Amino acid sequence: MQNTVLILDFGSRYTQMIARRVRELDIYCEIHPYHKIPEDLDSFKAIILSGSPASLHADKAPSLDFNDIKGNRPVLGICYGAQLIASTFGGTVTNQAARSYTPESLSNIDSDSVLFDGIPQNSTVWMSHGDTIEQLPKNATAIASSETTANAAFKIDGEDIYGVQFLPEVHYSEHGRQLLKNFLTKIADVKPTWTPEAFVERTVKELKEQLGDDKVVLGLSGGVDSTVTATLLHQAIGKNLYCIFVNNGLLRKNEFSNVLEQYKGMGLNVKGVDASDRFLNALKGVSDPEQKRKTIGGVFIDVFDDEAHKITGVDWLGQGTIYPDIIESVSVDGSNVAVKSHHNVGGLPDFMKLKIVEPLKMLFKDEVRRVGKVLNIDPELIGRHPFPGPALAIRILGDITAEKVRILQEVDAVFIDHLKKWDLYDKVWQAGAILLPINSVGVLNNERTYERVVALRAVHSVDGMTADWVDLPYKFLQEVSNHIINQVNGVNRVVYDISSKPPATIEWE
Repeated sequence: MQNTVLILDFGSRYTQMIARRVRELDIYCEIHPYHKIPEDLDSFKAIILSGSPASLHADKAPSLDFNDIKGNRPVLGICYGAQLIASTFGGTVTNQAARSYTPESLSNIDSDSVLFDGIPQNSTVWMSHGDTIEQLPKNATAIASSETTANAAFKIDGEDIYGVQFLPEVHYSEHGRQLLKNFLTKIADVKPTWTPEAFVERTVKELKEQLGDDKVVLGLSGGVDSTVTATLLHQAIGKNLYCIFVNNGLLRKNEFSNVLEQYKGMGLNVKGVDASDRFLNALKGVSDPEQKRKTIGGVFIDVFDDEAHKITGVDWLGQGTIYPDIIESVSVDGSNVAVKSHHNVGGLPDFMKLKIVEPLKMLFKDEVRRVGKVLNIDPELIGRHPFPGPALAIRILGDITAEKVRILQEVDAVFIDHLKKWDLYDKVWQAGAILLPINSVGVLNNERTYERVVALRAVHSVDGMTADWVDLPYKFLQEVSNHIINQVNGVNRVVYDISSKPPATIEWE
Protein backbone atom coordinates (compact mmCIF):
# COMPACT_ATOMS: atom_id res chain seq x y z
CA MET A 1 0.00 0.00 0.00
CA GLN A 2 1.55 3.29 -1.09
CA ASN A 3 1.31 6.53 0.90
CA THR A 4 0.45 4.70 4.12
CA VAL A 5 0.61 6.19 7.62
CA LEU A 6 1.18 4.04 10.70
CA ILE A 7 -0.51 5.02 13.97
CA LEU A 8 0.95 3.24 16.99
CA ASP A 9 -1.72 3.00 19.67
CA PHE A 10 -0.71 3.39 23.32
CA GLY A 11 -4.28 3.03 24.55
CA SER A 12 -5.72 6.52 24.09
CA ARG A 13 -9.48 6.77 23.61
CA TYR A 14 -8.68 9.37 20.93
CA THR A 15 -6.52 7.09 18.75
CA GLN A 16 -9.40 6.37 16.39
CA MET A 17 -9.98 10.12 16.08
CA ILE A 18 -6.40 10.51 14.84
CA ALA A 19 -7.14 7.92 12.18
CA ARG A 20 -10.37 9.66 11.25
CA ARG A 21 -8.60 13.01 10.77
CA VAL A 22 -5.89 11.40 8.66
CA ARG A 23 -8.46 9.64 6.47
CA GLU A 24 -10.35 12.93 6.06
CA LEU A 25 -7.20 14.23 4.37
CA ASP A 26 -7.62 11.42 1.79
CA ILE A 27 -4.61 9.66 3.27
CA TYR A 28 -4.67 5.97 4.14
CA CYS A 29 -3.59 4.98 7.66
CA GLU A 30 -3.59 1.92 9.88
CA ILE A 31 -3.73 1.57 13.66
CA HIS A 32 -1.50 -1.03 15.29
CA PRO A 33 -0.78 -1.71 19.00
CA TYR A 34 2.48 -0.07 20.06
CA HIS A 35 4.11 -3.43 20.83
CA LYS A 36 3.19 -5.02 17.49
CA ILE A 37 5.23 -3.20 14.86
CA PRO A 38 4.08 -4.34 11.38
CA GLU A 39 6.57 -6.48 9.53
CA ASP A 40 6.12 -4.38 6.41
CA LEU A 41 7.30 -1.22 8.19
CA ASP A 42 9.06 0.00 5.05
CA SER A 43 5.67 0.48 3.39
CA PHE A 44 4.77 3.26 5.85
CA LYS A 45 5.83 6.79 4.99
CA ALA A 46 5.09 8.38 8.38
CA ILE A 47 4.45 7.29 11.96
CA ILE A 48 2.17 8.89 14.56
CA LEU A 49 2.45 7.92 18.23
CA SER A 50 -0.85 8.22 20.08
CA GLY A 51 -1.58 9.40 23.58
CA SER A 52 -2.26 7.09 26.51
CA PRO A 53 -4.17 7.08 29.81
CA ALA A 54 -0.95 5.80 31.42
CA SER A 55 1.78 7.85 33.05
CA LEU A 56 5.30 7.51 31.75
CA HIS A 57 6.33 6.95 35.39
CA ALA A 58 3.91 4.11 36.04
CA ASP A 59 4.98 0.50 36.45
CA LYS A 60 4.74 -1.30 33.13
CA ALA A 61 4.18 1.98 31.31
CA PRO A 62 3.83 1.46 27.54
CA SER A 63 7.21 1.85 25.92
CA LEU A 64 8.80 1.73 22.52
CA ASP A 65 12.29 0.95 21.26
CA PHE A 66 12.93 3.65 18.69
CA ASN A 67 15.45 1.35 17.04
CA ASP A 68 12.41 -0.60 15.85
CA ILE A 69 10.98 2.35 13.93
CA LYS A 70 13.88 4.62 13.16
CA GLY A 71 14.60 5.31 9.55
CA ASN A 72 13.97 8.06 7.08
CA ARG A 73 10.26 8.35 7.87
CA PRO A 74 8.99 11.32 9.95
CA VAL A 75 7.50 10.71 13.41
CA LEU A 76 4.87 12.77 15.27
CA GLY A 77 4.24 12.10 18.95
CA ILE A 78 0.95 13.25 20.48
CA CYS A 79 0.71 13.77 24.28
CA TYR A 80 2.09 10.50 25.70
CA GLY A 81 3.80 9.90 22.37
CA ALA A 82 5.52 13.29 22.64
CA GLN A 83 6.61 12.59 26.22
CA LEU A 84 7.99 9.21 25.18
CA ILE A 85 10.03 10.89 22.44
CA ALA A 86 11.35 13.53 24.85
CA SER A 87 12.29 10.95 27.47
CA THR A 88 13.95 8.66 24.92
CA PHE A 89 16.14 11.46 23.62
CA GLY A 90 17.23 12.55 27.12
CA GLY A 91 14.59 15.05 28.21
CA THR A 92 12.84 15.19 31.59
CA VAL A 93 9.18 14.29 32.00
CA THR A 94 7.51 15.04 35.34
CA ASN A 95 4.12 14.23 36.80
CA GLN A 96 2.23 17.32 37.94
CA ALA A 97 -1.44 16.42 38.24
CA ALA A 98 -4.15 13.94 37.39
CA ARG A 99 -4.77 13.52 33.67
CA SER A 100 -7.04 16.24 32.30
CA TYR A 101 -7.57 18.35 29.18
CA THR A 102 -8.31 22.07 28.89
CA PRO A 103 -8.46 24.58 26.03
CA GLU A 104 -5.39 26.81 25.88
CA SER A 105 -3.87 29.30 23.46
CA LEU A 106 -0.58 28.51 21.79
CA SER A 107 2.01 31.27 21.91
CA ASN A 108 5.57 31.66 20.72
CA ILE A 109 4.75 29.58 17.64
CA ASP A 110 7.85 29.27 15.48
CA SER A 111 6.72 30.86 12.23
CA ASP A 112 9.52 29.06 10.38
CA SER A 113 8.34 25.63 11.50
CA VAL A 114 6.74 23.62 8.72
CA LEU A 115 4.56 21.86 11.32
CA PHE A 116 2.84 25.18 12.14
CA ASP A 117 2.66 26.55 8.61
CA GLY A 118 -0.58 28.53 8.25
CA ILE A 119 -1.43 28.27 11.97
CA PRO A 120 -1.74 31.69 13.64
CA GLN A 121 -0.40 32.78 17.01
CA ASN A 122 -2.84 32.24 19.91
CA SER A 123 -4.46 29.30 18.17
CA THR A 124 -6.64 27.31 20.60
CA VAL A 125 -5.69 23.70 21.33
CA TRP A 126 -6.93 21.00 23.71
CA MET A 127 -3.96 20.74 26.06
CA SER A 128 -3.09 17.56 27.97
CA HIS A 129 -2.25 17.88 31.68
CA GLY A 130 -0.68 15.27 33.92
CA ASP A 131 2.76 14.21 32.81
CA THR A 132 4.53 17.12 31.18
CA ILE A 133 7.88 17.69 29.47
CA GLU A 134 9.77 19.74 32.05
CA GLN A 135 13.03 19.86 30.10
CA LEU A 136 13.59 19.14 26.45
CA PRO A 137 16.45 16.95 25.23
CA LYS A 138 19.62 18.87 24.44
CA ASN A 139 19.14 18.19 20.76
CA ALA A 140 15.53 19.46 20.69
CA THR A 141 13.98 22.88 20.12
CA ALA A 142 10.63 24.19 21.39
CA ILE A 143 8.44 25.41 18.53
CA ALA A 144 5.34 26.42 20.55
CA SER A 145 4.27 27.04 24.13
CA SER A 146 1.12 27.88 26.10
CA GLU A 147 0.29 29.61 29.37
CA THR A 148 0.83 26.39 31.35
CA THR A 149 3.13 24.37 29.10
CA ALA A 150 6.50 25.75 28.05
CA ASN A 151 7.23 22.86 25.71
CA ALA A 152 3.81 22.49 24.08
CA ALA A 153 5.48 21.46 20.83
CA PHE A 154 9.06 20.60 19.90
CA LYS A 155 11.30 19.21 17.18
CA ILE A 156 14.36 17.00 17.45
CA ASP A 157 17.21 18.87 15.77
CA GLY A 158 18.33 17.41 12.46
CA GLU A 159 15.45 14.90 12.46
CA ASP A 160 11.86 14.95 11.20
CA ILE A 161 10.70 13.97 14.68
CA TYR A 162 8.08 16.17 16.35
CA GLY A 163 6.10 16.13 19.58
CA VAL A 164 2.98 18.03 20.68
CA GLN A 165 1.48 17.96 24.18
CA PHE A 166 -2.03 18.68 22.93
CA LEU A 167 -4.63 16.81 20.88
CA PRO A 168 -4.66 18.08 17.27
CA GLU A 169 -7.25 15.41 16.36
CA VAL A 170 -10.11 16.74 18.49
CA HIS A 171 -12.62 19.40 17.52
CA TYR A 172 -11.47 21.78 20.26
CA SER A 173 -8.04 22.21 18.60
CA GLU A 174 -9.15 24.73 15.99
CA HIS A 175 -6.19 24.26 13.62
CA GLY A 176 -5.44 20.63 14.47
CA ARG A 177 -6.40 19.42 11.01
CA GLN A 178 -3.93 21.87 9.47
CA LEU A 179 -1.16 20.64 11.77
CA LEU A 180 -1.75 17.02 10.77
CA LYS A 181 -1.91 18.04 7.12
CA ASN A 182 1.40 19.90 7.45
CA PHE A 183 3.07 16.91 9.04
CA LEU A 184 1.79 14.38 6.53
CA THR A 185 1.84 16.27 3.24
CA LYS A 186 4.68 18.77 3.72
CA ILE A 187 7.05 17.00 6.10
CA ALA A 188 6.38 13.35 5.20
CA ASP A 189 5.40 14.06 1.58
CA VAL A 190 2.42 11.70 1.75
CA LYS A 191 0.07 12.04 -1.21
CA PRO A 192 -3.72 12.29 -0.71
CA THR A 193 -4.65 9.24 -2.80
CA TRP A 194 -7.17 7.60 -0.44
CA THR A 195 -10.39 8.32 -2.38
CA PRO A 196 -13.52 6.17 -2.78
CA GLU A 197 -12.89 5.86 -6.53
CA ALA A 198 -9.32 4.66 -5.96
CA PHE A 199 -10.50 2.25 -3.28
CA VAL A 200 -13.11 0.67 -5.58
CA GLU A 201 -10.68 0.30 -8.47
CA ARG A 202 -7.93 -1.20 -6.30
CA THR A 203 -10.25 -3.45 -4.29
CA VAL A 204 -12.04 -4.97 -7.29
CA LYS A 205 -8.66 -5.67 -8.91
CA GLU A 206 -7.32 -7.29 -5.72
CA LEU A 207 -10.50 -9.37 -5.30
CA LYS A 208 -10.19 -10.67 -8.84
CA GLU A 209 -6.60 -11.69 -8.18
CA GLN A 210 -7.40 -13.17 -4.76
CA LEU A 211 -10.54 -15.10 -5.69
CA GLY A 212 -10.03 -16.03 -9.34
CA ASP A 213 -12.80 -18.48 -10.29
CA ASP A 214 -13.57 -19.41 -6.66
CA LYS A 215 -17.09 -19.22 -5.28
CA VAL A 216 -17.99 -16.95 -2.36
CA VAL A 217 -20.98 -17.19 -0.04
CA LEU A 218 -21.91 -13.91 1.66
CA GLY A 219 -24.35 -13.07 4.41
CA LEU A 220 -26.46 -10.04 3.57
CA SER A 221 -28.14 -8.02 6.30
CA GLY A 222 -29.71 -5.17 4.35
CA GLY A 223 -27.24 -2.74 5.91
CA VAL A 224 -24.73 -0.60 4.05
CA ASP A 225 -21.69 -2.71 5.04
CA SER A 226 -22.91 -6.02 3.64
CA THR A 227 -24.52 -4.33 0.62
CA VAL A 228 -21.29 -2.58 -0.37
CA THR A 229 -19.36 -5.79 0.26
CA ALA A 230 -21.75 -7.70 -2.01
CA THR A 231 -21.51 -5.09 -4.77
CA LEU A 232 -17.70 -5.10 -4.74
CA LEU A 233 -17.59 -8.90 -4.82
CA HIS A 234 -20.19 -8.99 -7.58
CA GLN A 235 -18.07 -6.64 -9.70
CA ALA A 236 -15.07 -8.89 -9.14
CA ILE A 237 -16.53 -12.40 -9.54
CA GLY A 238 -20.08 -11.97 -10.86
CA LYS A 239 -22.17 -15.16 -10.76
CA ASN A 240 -19.70 -16.87 -8.43
CA LEU A 241 -21.07 -14.79 -5.56
CA TYR A 242 -23.93 -16.42 -3.62
CA CYS A 243 -25.71 -14.09 -1.20
CA ILE A 244 -27.78 -15.39 1.69
CA PHE A 245 -30.05 -13.21 3.81
CA VAL A 246 -30.86 -14.97 7.07
CA ASN A 247 -33.91 -14.14 9.14
CA ASN A 248 -32.71 -14.76 12.69
CA GLY A 249 -36.07 -13.84 14.18
CA LEU A 250 -34.54 -10.71 15.67
CA LEU A 251 -34.83 -8.32 12.75
CA ARG A 252 -36.93 -5.19 12.64
CA LYS A 253 -40.63 -5.47 11.82
CA ASN A 254 -41.16 -6.80 8.25
CA GLU A 255 -37.44 -6.37 7.56
CA PHE A 256 -36.93 -9.83 6.05
CA SER A 257 -39.41 -9.29 3.21
CA ASN A 258 -38.60 -5.59 2.79
CA VAL A 259 -34.86 -6.15 2.36
CA LEU A 260 -35.32 -9.00 -0.11
CA GLU A 261 -37.53 -6.68 -2.15
CA GLN A 262 -34.89 -3.92 -2.07
CA TYR A 263 -32.22 -6.22 -3.48
CA LYS A 264 -34.27 -7.00 -6.57
CA GLY A 265 -32.79 -5.27 -9.60
CA MET A 266 -29.24 -5.11 -8.24
CA GLY A 267 -28.13 -8.15 -10.21
CA LEU A 268 -27.19 -10.06 -7.07
CA ASN A 269 -27.93 -13.73 -6.54
CA VAL A 270 -29.80 -13.52 -3.21
CA LYS A 271 -31.48 -16.33 -1.28
CA GLY A 272 -33.64 -15.70 1.79
CA VAL A 273 -33.47 -18.23 4.63
CA ASP A 274 -35.93 -18.07 7.52
CA ALA A 275 -34.14 -19.55 10.54
CA SER A 276 -36.12 -17.65 13.20
CA ASP A 277 -37.06 -20.69 15.29
CA ARG A 278 -33.50 -21.99 15.22
CA PHE A 279 -32.08 -18.78 16.67
CA LEU A 280 -34.84 -18.19 19.24
CA ASN A 281 -34.59 -21.77 20.53
CA ALA A 282 -30.82 -21.43 20.94
CA LEU A 283 -31.28 -18.16 22.86
CA LYS A 284 -33.77 -19.52 25.40
CA GLY A 285 -32.63 -18.63 28.90
CA VAL A 286 -29.54 -16.70 27.70
CA SER A 287 -29.22 -13.30 29.41
CA ASP A 288 -25.52 -12.41 29.31
CA PRO A 289 -24.76 -9.99 26.42
CA GLU A 290 -21.53 -11.70 25.39
CA GLN A 291 -23.17 -15.11 25.48
CA LYS A 292 -25.98 -13.78 23.30
CA ARG A 293 -23.43 -12.62 20.72
CA LYS A 294 -21.61 -15.94 20.79
CA THR A 295 -24.84 -17.94 20.59
CA ILE A 296 -26.08 -15.93 17.62
CA GLY A 297 -22.68 -16.17 15.95
CA GLY A 298 -22.64 -19.92 16.47
CA VAL A 299 -26.11 -20.47 15.02
CA PHE A 300 -25.30 -18.10 12.17
CA ILE A 301 -22.27 -20.21 11.29
CA ASP A 302 -24.36 -23.40 11.46
CA VAL A 303 -26.98 -21.92 9.13
CA PHE A 304 -24.30 -20.80 6.73
CA ASP A 305 -22.64 -24.17 6.83
CA ASP A 306 -25.95 -25.80 5.92
CA GLU A 307 -26.56 -23.38 3.06
CA ALA A 308 -22.96 -23.46 1.82
CA HIS A 309 -23.18 -27.25 1.48
CA LYS A 310 -26.07 -26.76 -0.92
CA ILE A 311 -23.69 -24.91 -3.25
CA THR A 312 -20.95 -27.02 -4.76
CA GLY A 313 -17.38 -25.81 -4.59
CA VAL A 314 -17.67 -22.87 -2.19
CA ASP A 315 -14.24 -21.77 -0.92
CA TRP A 316 -14.84 -18.39 0.72
CA LEU A 317 -17.12 -16.67 3.20
CA GLY A 318 -17.58 -12.96 2.51
CA GLN A 319 -18.10 -10.64 5.46
CA GLY A 320 -18.93 -6.96 5.83
CA THR A 321 -16.47 -6.41 8.67
CA ILE A 322 -15.39 -2.76 9.02
CA TYR A 323 -12.54 -1.18 10.93
CA PRO A 324 -14.38 -0.24 14.16
CA ASP A 325 -15.47 -3.91 14.47
CA ILE A 326 -11.82 -4.93 14.54
CA ILE A 327 -10.65 -2.09 16.80
CA GLU A 328 -13.36 -2.70 19.43
CA SER A 329 -12.69 -6.43 19.45
CA VAL A 330 -8.95 -6.18 20.16
CA SER A 331 -7.27 -4.68 23.22
CA VAL A 332 -4.10 -2.62 22.87
CA ASP A 333 -1.74 -4.79 24.87
CA GLY A 334 -3.73 -7.85 25.88
CA SER A 335 -4.00 -6.68 29.49
CA ASN A 336 -7.29 -4.87 28.98
CA VAL A 337 -10.61 -6.41 28.04
CA ALA A 338 -11.83 -5.52 24.56
CA VAL A 339 -15.03 -3.46 24.38
CA LYS A 340 -17.05 -6.35 22.94
CA SER A 341 -16.96 -9.46 20.84
CA HIS A 342 -18.06 -8.89 17.28
CA HIS A 343 -20.00 -11.33 15.16
CA ASN A 344 -17.68 -10.75 12.19
CA VAL A 345 -14.40 -10.97 14.09
CA GLY A 346 -12.62 -14.06 15.29
CA GLY A 347 -12.55 -16.61 12.50
CA LEU A 348 -14.50 -19.75 11.70
CA PRO A 349 -14.57 -23.25 13.17
CA ASP A 350 -12.33 -25.81 11.48
CA PHE A 351 -15.26 -27.88 10.26
CA MET A 352 -16.52 -25.09 8.04
CA LYS A 353 -13.30 -25.03 6.02
CA LEU A 354 -14.04 -21.67 4.39
CA LYS A 355 -11.55 -18.88 3.96
CA ILE A 356 -12.68 -15.34 4.84
CA VAL A 357 -12.71 -12.37 2.50
CA GLU A 358 -13.40 -8.94 4.06
CA PRO A 359 -12.99 -6.14 1.48
CA LEU A 360 -14.13 -3.40 3.89
CA LYS A 361 -12.14 -4.36 6.97
CA MET A 362 -9.98 -1.23 6.87
CA LEU A 363 -12.84 1.26 6.32
CA PHE A 364 -14.81 3.38 8.77
CA LYS A 365 -18.59 3.56 8.39
CA ASP A 366 -18.67 6.94 6.66
CA GLU A 367 -16.04 5.73 4.20
CA VAL A 368 -18.21 2.70 3.40
CA ARG A 369 -21.06 5.06 2.56
CA ARG A 370 -18.80 7.12 0.30
CA VAL A 371 -17.79 3.94 -1.51
CA GLY A 372 -21.46 2.97 -1.80
CA LYS A 373 -22.21 6.24 -3.57
CA VAL A 374 -19.39 5.61 -6.05
CA LEU A 375 -20.91 2.17 -6.71
CA ASN A 376 -24.30 3.83 -7.43
CA ILE A 377 -26.10 1.84 -4.75
CA ASP A 378 -29.65 2.95 -3.91
CA PRO A 379 -29.39 5.95 -1.51
CA GLU A 380 -32.02 4.35 0.72
CA LEU A 381 -29.75 1.36 1.28
CA ILE A 382 -26.68 3.55 1.79
CA GLY A 383 -28.52 5.80 4.22
CA ARG A 384 -29.96 3.03 6.42
CA HIS A 385 -29.08 3.41 10.06
CA PRO A 386 -26.49 0.94 11.36
CA PHE A 387 -28.08 -2.14 12.90
CA PRO A 388 -26.16 -4.49 15.21
CA GLY A 389 -25.23 -7.94 13.94
CA PRO A 390 -26.87 -9.61 16.96
CA ALA A 391 -29.91 -7.49 16.04
CA LEU A 392 -32.64 -6.96 18.65
CA ALA A 393 -31.07 -9.56 20.96
CA ILE A 394 -28.78 -6.89 22.42
CA ARG A 395 -31.61 -4.37 22.60
CA ILE A 396 -33.62 -6.72 24.78
CA LEU A 397 -31.96 -6.62 28.17
CA GLY A 398 -32.13 -10.04 29.76
CA ASP A 399 -33.38 -13.26 28.19
CA ILE A 400 -35.06 -13.44 24.78
CA THR A 401 -38.62 -14.56 24.12
CA ALA A 402 -40.84 -14.30 21.05
CA GLU A 403 -43.17 -11.96 22.95
CA LYS A 404 -40.33 -9.60 23.88
CA VAL A 405 -39.20 -9.55 20.27
CA ARG A 406 -42.74 -8.71 19.15
CA ILE A 407 -42.99 -5.82 21.61
CA LEU A 408 -39.63 -4.36 20.61
CA GLN A 409 -40.32 -4.73 16.90
CA GLU A 410 -43.55 -2.77 17.29
CA VAL A 411 -41.89 -0.06 19.39
CA ASP A 412 -38.96 0.23 16.99
CA ALA A 413 -41.32 0.52 14.01
CA VAL A 414 -43.23 3.40 15.63
CA PHE A 415 -39.98 5.20 16.48
CA ILE A 416 -38.40 4.83 13.03
CA ASP A 417 -41.63 5.68 11.20
CA HIS A 418 -41.98 8.88 13.23
CA LEU A 419 -38.37 9.89 12.55
CA LYS A 420 -39.13 9.62 8.84
CA LYS A 421 -42.47 11.41 9.20
CA TRP A 422 -40.78 14.33 10.99
CA ASP A 423 -37.91 14.42 8.43
CA LEU A 424 -35.42 13.48 11.17
CA TYR A 425 -34.30 10.04 10.00
CA ASP A 426 -31.46 11.26 7.75
CA LYS A 427 -30.36 13.74 10.41
CA VAL A 428 -29.76 10.93 12.91
CA TRP A 429 -26.83 8.51 12.53
CA GLN A 430 -28.45 5.65 14.40
CA ALA A 431 -31.74 5.21 16.23
CA GLY A 432 -33.41 2.30 17.95
CA ALA A 433 -35.40 1.15 20.95
CA ILE A 434 -34.36 -0.91 23.98
CA LEU A 435 -36.64 -3.17 26.00
CA LEU A 436 -35.75 -2.91 29.67
CA PRO A 437 -35.99 -5.87 32.07
CA ILE A 438 -38.40 -4.05 34.37
CA ASN A 439 -42.12 -3.30 34.63
CA SER A 440 -43.65 -0.10 35.88
CA VAL A 441 -47.03 0.82 37.31
CA GLY A 442 -49.36 2.78 35.03
CA VAL A 443 -52.99 3.64 34.46
CA LEU A 444 -54.90 2.84 31.27
CA ASN A 445 -58.68 3.14 30.82
CA ASN A 446 -58.99 3.84 34.56
CA GLU A 447 -57.30 0.54 35.37
CA ARG A 448 -53.92 -0.18 36.95
CA THR A 449 -51.30 -1.62 34.62
CA TYR A 450 -47.94 -3.19 35.35
CA GLU A 451 -46.16 -3.36 32.02
CA ARG A 452 -42.87 -2.92 30.18
CA VAL A 453 -40.56 0.10 30.04
CA VAL A 454 -38.78 0.94 26.78
CA ALA A 455 -35.91 3.36 26.15
CA LEU A 456 -35.40 5.26 22.91
CA ARG A 457 -31.88 5.97 21.65
CA ALA A 458 -30.78 8.33 18.86
CA VAL A 459 -27.18 9.43 18.31
CA HIS A 460 -25.01 11.58 16.08
CA SER A 461 -21.77 9.97 14.95
CA VAL A 462 -19.37 9.71 12.03
CA ASP A 463 -18.14 6.16 12.37
CA GLY A 464 -19.48 4.81 15.64
CA MET A 465 -16.23 5.25 17.56
CA THR A 466 -17.67 8.26 19.39
CA ALA A 467 -21.28 9.45 19.53
CA ASP A 468 -23.45 12.19 21.01
CA TRP A 469 -27.13 11.85 21.83
CA VAL A 470 -29.50 13.75 19.58
CA ASP A 471 -31.55 16.59 21.04
CA LEU A 472 -34.85 15.50 19.49
CA PRO A 473 -37.74 18.00 19.73
CA TYR A 474 -39.94 17.65 22.81
CA LYS A 475 -43.07 17.60 20.65
CA PHE A 476 -41.62 14.73 18.65
CA LEU A 477 -40.77 12.74 21.77
CA GLN A 478 -44.21 13.43 23.18
CA GLU A 479 -45.92 12.18 20.02
CA VAL A 480 -43.73 9.06 19.77
CA SER A 481 -44.24 8.20 23.44
CA ASN A 482 -48.02 8.56 23.16
CA HIS A 483 -48.17 6.42 20.03
CA ILE A 484 -46.00 3.68 21.53
CA ILE A 485 -48.02 3.46 24.74
CA ASN A 486 -51.34 3.57 22.91
CA GLN A 487 -50.40 1.22 20.05
CA VAL A 488 -48.04 -1.37 21.53
CA ASN A 489 -49.63 -3.83 23.91
CA GLY A 490 -47.44 -4.47 26.92
CA VAL A 491 -45.72 -1.06 27.21
CA ASN A 492 -46.78 1.72 29.57
CA ARG A 493 -43.64 3.86 29.95
CA VAL A 494 -41.12 5.41 27.52
CA VAL A 495 -37.77 7.02 28.45
CA TYR A 496 -35.12 8.72 26.30
CA ASP A 497 -31.40 7.92 26.60
CA ILE A 498 -29.19 11.06 26.77
CA SER A 499 -25.82 9.32 27.25
CA SER A 500 -22.86 9.93 24.95
CA LYS A 501 -20.10 7.55 23.82
CA PRO A 502 -17.80 7.50 25.68
CA PRO A 503 -18.52 6.60 28.41
CA ALA A 504 -21.73 4.85 27.32
CA THR A 505 -21.75 2.65 24.21
CA ILE A 506 -24.34 3.19 21.48
CA GLU A 507 -26.01 -0.15 22.15
CA TRP A 508 -27.00 -1.02 25.71
CA GLU A 509 -25.48 -4.51 25.56
